[in-house]
Amino acid sequence: MISSGVRESIKFLVKENLVDVLVTTCGALEEDLMKCIAPHQIGDFELKGSVLRDKGWNRIGNLIVPNQTYISLESFIHPILEDMLTAQKENGTIWSPSKMISLLGQKINHPDSVLYWAWKNNIPVFCPAITDGAIGDAMYFHSYKSPGLIMDLVQDIRLINRTATAAQKSGMLILGGGVIKHHIANANLMRNGADYTVYINTAQPFDGSDAGATPDEAVSWGKIRKDAKTPVKIYAEATLVFPLLVARTFAKKVFKADE
Repeated sequence: MISSGVRESIKFLVKENLVDVLVTTCGALEEDLMKCIAPHQIGDFELKGSVLRDKGWNRIGNLIVPNQTYISLESFIHPILEDMLTAQKENGTIWSPSKMISLLGQKINHPDSVLYWAWKNNIPVFCPAITDGAIGDAMYFHSYKSPGLIMDLVQDIRLINRTATAAQKSGMLILGGGVIKHHIANANLMRNGADYTVYINTAQPFDGSDAGATPDEAVSWGKIRKDAKTPVKIYAEATLVFPLLVARTFAKKVFKADE
Protein backbone atom coordinates (compact mmCIF):
# COMPACT_ATOMS: atom_id res chain seq x y z
CA MET A 1 0.00 0.00 0.00
CA ILE A 2 2.90 2.37 0.70
CA SER A 3 4.17 1.77 -2.84
CA SER A 4 0.75 2.04 -4.42
CA GLY A 5 -0.17 5.62 -3.60
CA VAL A 6 -1.92 5.55 -0.21
CA ARG A 7 1.13 6.39 1.89
CA GLU A 8 -0.19 9.91 2.49
CA SER A 9 -3.60 8.62 3.66
CA ILE A 10 -1.98 6.18 6.08
CA LYS A 11 0.41 8.87 7.31
CA PHE A 12 -2.56 11.17 7.96
CA LEU A 13 -4.19 8.57 10.20
CA VAL A 14 -0.98 8.03 12.14
CA LYS A 15 0.03 11.68 12.35
CA GLU A 16 -3.41 12.65 13.65
CA ASN A 17 -3.43 9.78 16.17
CA LEU A 18 -6.54 8.23 14.64
CA VAL A 19 -5.40 4.60 14.91
CA ASP A 20 -4.11 2.61 17.87
CA VAL A 21 -1.89 0.16 15.98
CA LEU A 22 -0.72 -0.62 12.47
CA VAL A 23 0.00 -4.07 11.04
CA THR A 24 1.96 -4.14 7.82
CA THR A 25 4.38 -5.99 5.58
CA CYS A 26 8.14 -5.66 5.45
CA GLY A 27 7.70 -4.20 1.96
CA ALA A 28 5.67 -1.31 3.34
CA LEU A 29 8.34 -0.57 5.94
CA GLU A 30 11.19 -0.47 3.45
CA GLU A 31 9.19 1.53 0.90
CA ASP A 32 8.36 4.15 3.53
CA LEU A 33 12.03 4.47 4.43
CA MET A 34 13.30 4.42 0.85
CA LYS A 35 10.92 7.19 -0.22
CA CYS A 36 12.62 9.36 2.40
CA ILE A 37 16.01 8.50 0.89
CA ALA A 38 15.29 8.82 -2.85
CA PRO A 39 12.18 9.16 -5.03
CA HIS A 40 10.83 6.27 -7.06
CA GLN A 41 10.43 6.75 -10.80
CA ILE A 42 7.29 6.23 -12.86
CA GLY A 43 7.70 3.43 -15.38
CA ASP A 44 5.20 1.12 -17.04
CA PHE A 45 3.53 -2.19 -16.21
CA GLU A 46 4.78 -3.64 -19.52
CA LEU A 47 8.50 -2.85 -19.20
CA LYS A 48 10.50 -5.99 -19.93
CA GLY A 49 12.03 -7.59 -16.85
CA SER A 50 15.25 -8.74 -18.51
CA VAL A 51 15.99 -5.22 -19.78
CA LEU A 52 15.34 -3.72 -16.36
CA ARG A 53 17.53 -6.36 -14.75
CA ASP A 54 20.46 -5.37 -16.96
CA LYS A 55 20.02 -1.74 -15.93
CA GLY A 56 19.79 -2.54 -12.22
CA TRP A 57 16.20 -1.28 -12.04
CA ASN A 58 13.52 -3.08 -10.03
CA ARG A 59 9.86 -2.79 -11.03
CA ILE A 60 7.00 -2.48 -8.53
CA GLY A 61 3.93 -2.42 -10.76
CA ASN A 62 4.60 0.69 -12.83
CA LEU A 63 7.21 2.11 -10.44
CA ILE A 64 10.96 1.80 -10.89
CA VAL A 65 13.35 1.53 -7.93
CA PRO A 66 17.08 1.45 -8.78
CA ASN A 67 19.40 -0.96 -6.97
CA GLN A 68 21.23 2.08 -5.60
CA THR A 69 18.19 2.97 -3.49
CA TYR A 70 18.33 -0.46 -1.83
CA ILE A 71 22.05 0.01 -1.24
CA SER A 72 21.30 3.34 0.43
CA LEU A 73 18.61 1.68 2.54
CA GLU A 74 21.06 -0.96 3.72
CA SER A 75 23.58 1.77 4.55
CA PHE A 76 20.90 3.43 6.68
CA ILE A 77 19.85 0.22 8.44
CA HIS A 78 23.28 -1.32 9.09
CA PRO A 79 24.45 1.08 11.86
CA ILE A 80 21.01 0.78 13.49
CA LEU A 81 21.43 -2.99 13.63
CA GLU A 82 24.88 -2.44 15.15
CA ASP A 83 23.35 -0.20 17.83
CA MET A 84 20.64 -2.80 18.51
CA LEU A 85 23.20 -5.56 18.92
CA THR A 86 25.29 -3.37 21.24
CA ALA A 87 22.21 -2.63 23.38
CA GLN A 88 21.46 -6.34 23.53
CA LYS A 89 24.97 -7.28 24.61
CA GLU A 90 25.61 -4.42 27.04
CA ASN A 91 22.13 -3.71 28.45
CA GLY A 92 20.30 -7.00 27.93
CA THR A 93 17.82 -5.41 25.51
CA ILE A 94 15.79 -7.99 23.62
CA TRP A 95 14.33 -6.47 20.49
CA SER A 96 10.94 -7.16 18.94
CA PRO A 97 9.93 -6.17 15.39
CA SER A 98 7.76 -3.31 16.73
CA LYS A 99 10.66 -1.98 18.83
CA MET A 100 12.95 -2.10 15.82
CA ILE A 101 10.35 -0.38 13.64
CA SER A 102 9.94 2.38 16.22
CA LEU A 103 13.71 2.89 16.19
CA LEU A 104 13.70 3.06 12.38
CA GLY A 105 11.00 5.74 12.55
CA GLN A 106 13.03 7.72 15.07
CA LYS A 107 16.23 7.47 13.01
CA ILE A 108 14.67 8.34 9.64
CA ASN A 109 13.39 11.57 11.25
CA HIS A 110 11.39 12.62 8.17
CA PRO A 111 7.93 14.25 8.24
CA ASP A 112 6.80 12.34 5.14
CA SER A 113 7.39 9.00 6.86
CA VAL A 114 4.58 6.88 8.32
CA LEU A 115 7.10 5.24 10.64
CA TYR A 116 8.35 8.62 11.87
CA TRP A 117 4.85 9.64 12.96
CA ALA A 118 4.19 6.22 14.49
CA TRP A 119 7.33 6.66 16.61
CA LYS A 120 6.41 10.27 17.40
CA ASN A 121 2.91 9.31 18.57
CA ASN A 122 3.92 6.04 20.24
CA ILE A 123 1.77 3.95 17.90
CA PRO A 124 3.11 0.38 17.63
CA VAL A 125 3.68 -0.93 14.12
CA PHE A 126 3.57 -4.71 13.92
CA CYS A 127 5.21 -6.67 11.13
CA PRO A 128 4.86 -10.43 11.70
CA ALA A 129 6.97 -11.11 8.58
CA ILE A 130 9.76 -8.61 9.33
CA THR A 131 12.39 -10.64 7.45
CA ASP A 132 10.33 -10.91 4.24
CA GLY A 133 11.98 -8.09 2.29
CA ALA A 134 14.95 -5.74 2.11
CA ILE A 135 15.01 -5.24 5.89
CA GLY A 136 15.34 -8.99 6.27
CA ASP A 137 18.10 -8.95 3.67
CA ALA A 138 19.95 -6.28 5.67
CA MET A 139 19.57 -8.36 8.83
CA TYR A 140 20.88 -11.40 6.95
CA PHE A 141 23.99 -9.59 5.68
CA HIS A 142 24.59 -7.94 9.05
CA SER A 143 24.48 -11.32 10.79
CA TYR A 144 27.66 -12.41 8.98
CA LYS A 145 29.64 -9.39 10.15
CA SER A 146 28.10 -9.17 13.62
CA PRO A 147 26.17 -12.33 14.53
CA GLY A 148 23.93 -12.73 17.54
CA LEU A 149 21.06 -10.25 17.18
CA ILE A 150 17.85 -11.68 18.68
CA MET A 151 14.43 -10.70 17.33
CA ASP A 152 11.68 -11.79 19.73
CA LEU A 153 8.31 -12.25 17.98
CA VAL A 154 6.57 -13.33 21.19
CA GLN A 155 6.81 -9.81 22.62
CA ASP A 156 4.77 -8.52 19.71
CA ILE A 157 2.09 -11.20 19.71
CA ARG A 158 1.59 -10.51 23.42
CA LEU A 159 1.41 -6.76 22.81
CA ILE A 160 -1.08 -6.84 19.94
CA ASN A 161 -3.27 -9.40 21.71
CA ARG A 162 -3.19 -7.40 24.97
CA THR A 163 -4.12 -4.27 23.04
CA ALA A 164 -7.11 -6.04 21.54
CA THR A 165 -8.33 -7.59 24.77
CA ALA A 166 -7.98 -4.32 26.68
CA ALA A 167 -10.01 -2.33 24.15
CA GLN A 168 -13.57 -1.40 25.11
CA LYS A 169 -14.43 -1.48 21.39
CA SER A 170 -12.30 -2.77 18.53
CA GLY A 171 -12.44 -1.92 14.86
CA MET A 172 -10.53 -3.45 11.94
CA LEU A 173 -9.83 -1.53 8.74
CA ILE A 174 -7.95 -3.94 6.50
CA LEU A 175 -6.52 -3.27 3.04
CA GLY A 176 -5.68 -6.42 1.08
CA GLY A 177 -5.18 -9.74 2.79
CA GLY A 178 -2.64 -12.41 3.57
CA VAL A 179 -0.61 -12.44 6.77
CA ILE A 180 -1.62 -8.88 7.68
CA LYS A 181 -5.36 -9.50 7.46
CA HIS A 182 -5.16 -12.67 9.49
CA HIS A 183 -2.82 -11.17 12.10
CA ILE A 184 -5.27 -8.36 12.83
CA ALA A 185 -8.30 -10.64 12.84
CA ASN A 186 -6.58 -13.23 15.04
CA ALA A 187 -5.77 -10.59 17.67
CA ASN A 188 -9.48 -9.82 17.80
CA LEU A 189 -10.21 -13.51 18.27
CA MET A 190 -8.69 -13.08 21.75
CA ARG A 191 -11.56 -10.74 22.68
CA ASN A 192 -14.32 -12.81 21.00
CA GLY A 193 -14.26 -10.66 17.90
CA ALA A 194 -14.05 -7.13 16.58
CA ASP A 195 -17.02 -4.80 16.96
CA TYR A 196 -16.50 -3.02 13.63
CA THR A 197 -14.92 -4.34 10.44
CA VAL A 198 -14.19 -3.00 6.96
CA TYR A 199 -12.29 -5.11 4.41
CA ILE A 200 -11.17 -3.53 1.12
CA ASN A 201 -9.77 -5.80 -1.58
CA THR A 202 -10.62 -7.37 -4.93
CA ALA A 203 -10.32 -11.05 -3.92
CA GLN A 204 -13.26 -13.45 -4.26
CA PRO A 205 -14.24 -16.21 -1.80
CA PHE A 206 -13.77 -18.96 -4.38
CA ASP A 207 -10.07 -18.22 -4.99
CA GLY A 208 -9.07 -19.76 -1.65
CA SER A 209 -7.05 -16.75 -0.49
CA ASP A 210 -7.20 -15.17 2.93
CA ALA A 211 -8.11 -11.88 1.24
CA GLY A 212 -11.12 -13.56 -0.35
CA ALA A 213 -12.57 -14.73 2.96
CA THR A 214 -15.71 -12.78 3.83
CA PRO A 215 -16.51 -11.09 7.16
CA ASP A 216 -19.11 -13.77 7.84
CA GLU A 217 -16.40 -16.42 7.66
CA ALA A 218 -14.52 -14.46 10.35
CA VAL A 219 -17.69 -14.49 12.48
CA SER A 220 -17.57 -18.29 12.46
CA TRP A 221 -14.08 -18.14 14.00
CA GLY A 222 -14.94 -15.53 16.60
CA LYS A 223 -12.74 -12.91 14.91
CA ILE A 224 -15.77 -10.68 14.36
CA ARG A 225 -18.53 -10.61 16.96
CA LYS A 226 -21.84 -12.27 16.19
CA ASP A 227 -23.60 -9.02 17.10
CA ALA A 228 -21.09 -6.76 15.31
CA LYS A 229 -22.40 -3.63 13.61
CA THR A 230 -22.72 -4.65 9.95
CA PRO A 231 -19.20 -5.79 9.03
CA VAL A 232 -18.45 -4.72 5.46
CA LYS A 233 -16.41 -6.19 2.61
CA ILE A 234 -15.82 -3.65 -0.17
CA TYR A 235 -14.93 -5.38 -3.42
CA ALA A 236 -12.79 -2.60 -4.85
CA GLU A 237 -9.28 -1.48 -5.66
CA ALA A 238 -8.00 -0.25 -2.30
CA THR A 239 -5.78 2.56 -3.58
CA LEU A 240 -8.84 4.16 -5.17
CA VAL A 241 -11.34 3.60 -2.37
CA PHE A 242 -9.23 4.02 0.76
CA PRO A 243 -8.34 7.72 0.27
CA LEU A 244 -12.03 8.47 -0.40
CA LEU A 245 -13.04 6.59 2.74
CA VAL A 246 -10.48 8.48 4.84
CA ALA A 247 -11.59 11.80 3.36
CA ARG A 248 -15.27 11.17 4.18
CA THR A 249 -14.74 9.83 7.70
CA PHE A 250 -11.51 10.46 9.62
CA ALA A 251 -10.57 13.65 7.78
CA LYS A 252 -14.01 15.22 8.23
CA LYS A 253 -13.70 14.73 11.96
CA VAL A 254 -10.20 16.24 12.10
CA PHE A 255 -10.96 19.29 9.98
CA LYS A 256 -14.30 19.89 11.67
CA ALA A 257 -12.48 20.01 15.01
CA ASP A 258 -10.09 22.58 13.53
CA GLU A 259 -12.90 24.93 12.51
